[in-house]
Amino acid sequence: MRIRRSTLCTAVISVVSTAAVVLTFALPTAATVRAHDRDGATVRGHEQGGAQNLGDPDYGVCRGTDPRCYHDWGSFPPAAGHRLLVYTRTAGPRHAHLGTPLGPGLNPPLNDDNVAVKAVIELGRENGFAVDYTEDVTRLASAQSLLKYSAVMFLSTTRDALDDGAQTALRQYVRAGGGFVGVHNAFGTEYNWPWYEGLLGNANFYDHGPNQPAEVRTVGRKDVSTQGLPGRWTFTDEWYNLVPAPTRVRVLTEVDENTMAQGARGNLGHPGHGGNHPVSWCQYYDGGRSWVTTLGHDVRTWTDEPLEGDEFFLRHLLGGIKSAAGMSPFCR
Repeated sequence: MRIRRSTLCTAVISVVSTAAVVLTFALPTAATVRAHDRDGATVRGHEQGGAQNLGDPDYGVCRGTDPRCYHDWGSFPPAAGHRLLVYTRTAGPRHAHLGTPLGPGLNPPLNDDNVAVKAVIELGRENGFAVDYTEDVTRLASAQSLLKYSAVMFLSTTRDALDDGAQTALRQYVRAGGGFVGVHNAFGTEYNWPWYEGLLGNANFYDHGPNQPAEVRTVGRKDVSTQGLPGRWTFTDEWYNLVPAPTRVRVLTEVDENTMAQGARGNLGHPGHGGNHPVSWCQYYDGGRSWVTTLGHDVRTWTDEPLEGDEFFLRHLLGGIKSAAGMSPFCR
C-alpha cells in the first residue's frame, strides 16, 4: 500500500546555520506555563480549562525556541546530503501501523503491513533525503554511528526501547547538533529517563480517549511544517493526553477538544487539556533540534485508504523532518 502523493511537493529551502552560544535562562515556574500565543510559542499564562499543574522540571540543559541553544559545530555538512534514521523498536504494545516486527540489522526486509515505515521511505524518496530504518538497538550503539544521519526519528517506539549505550549515543548525537523527530508513541517511550522527557518538550503520554475525528488548529503559521496547512482541518486520532505537558516550546498545531464527539477524557481519567491541547511542537534542546507530534495512530494515515486530513498530516510531518534535518529553517 502506498500513500497519496498528489498534495505533497518538494520545496527547496536554504539551510540556515545558527551560531552556538553558551546561554543561561531564568526558567519559568510550573504555575506560569502552558498557555501559548497565536504564533505558537509558549508564554507565561493561565490554564484554559483541562488538567492543571502538570509539572515543569528543570532538565539542566539549554532548551526552548531561542536558536542560541543550538550547537552549530559543523557535524552535518550539507554537501554530505541528508539521511534520516527511522527507529521503531517496541518493548511493549505495538501499534498496528508498525506492522510485523522487523528482523535485526539495518534495512531488513519489509512486510506489507509495515505501512508507516514504507510511507516515510516514500516521503524521503520524493523529497530529497535518504531513509534507513531499524528496530535493532545495536544500530544506535554509538554517537559516531548516528552522526551520519541528519535526523533520527522515533516512530511509535514503546517503553524501554534503548539500552544504556543507545541512551548515551542519542544524547551525544543531539548535543552535536543532531535532529530528533518524535512521532505518536515516541511519547510512550523511555518513561523513566528525564533527559528524554525533556527532548519531547517536557511531555509524556498519560492516556487517550477513543480514536475519533476532531478539528486540528494550525497555530504556528510561520514554520515550514505548517506552511500550506489550512487554519483548521479534520483528522482522526487517539488524541494523547500528556503528563507533563509541553512547556517553553513552539506549539505548531493543537486539537479543538470541543469538536471531539466522544470527549477528551482518557481511559485513565485525564480530563484533557482544555483550550490548549497541543498535538505538535518544536524546540531547541541540549544543542540539537526536536520536532515532535502525538499524531499518527490510525493505520489509514499511512496508506492510500481514505482518511480525511491525512494529506495535511503528511505535509506537516514532511516539513518537520526537513527542518529537524537542517534542510529547511527550523522552528519558526
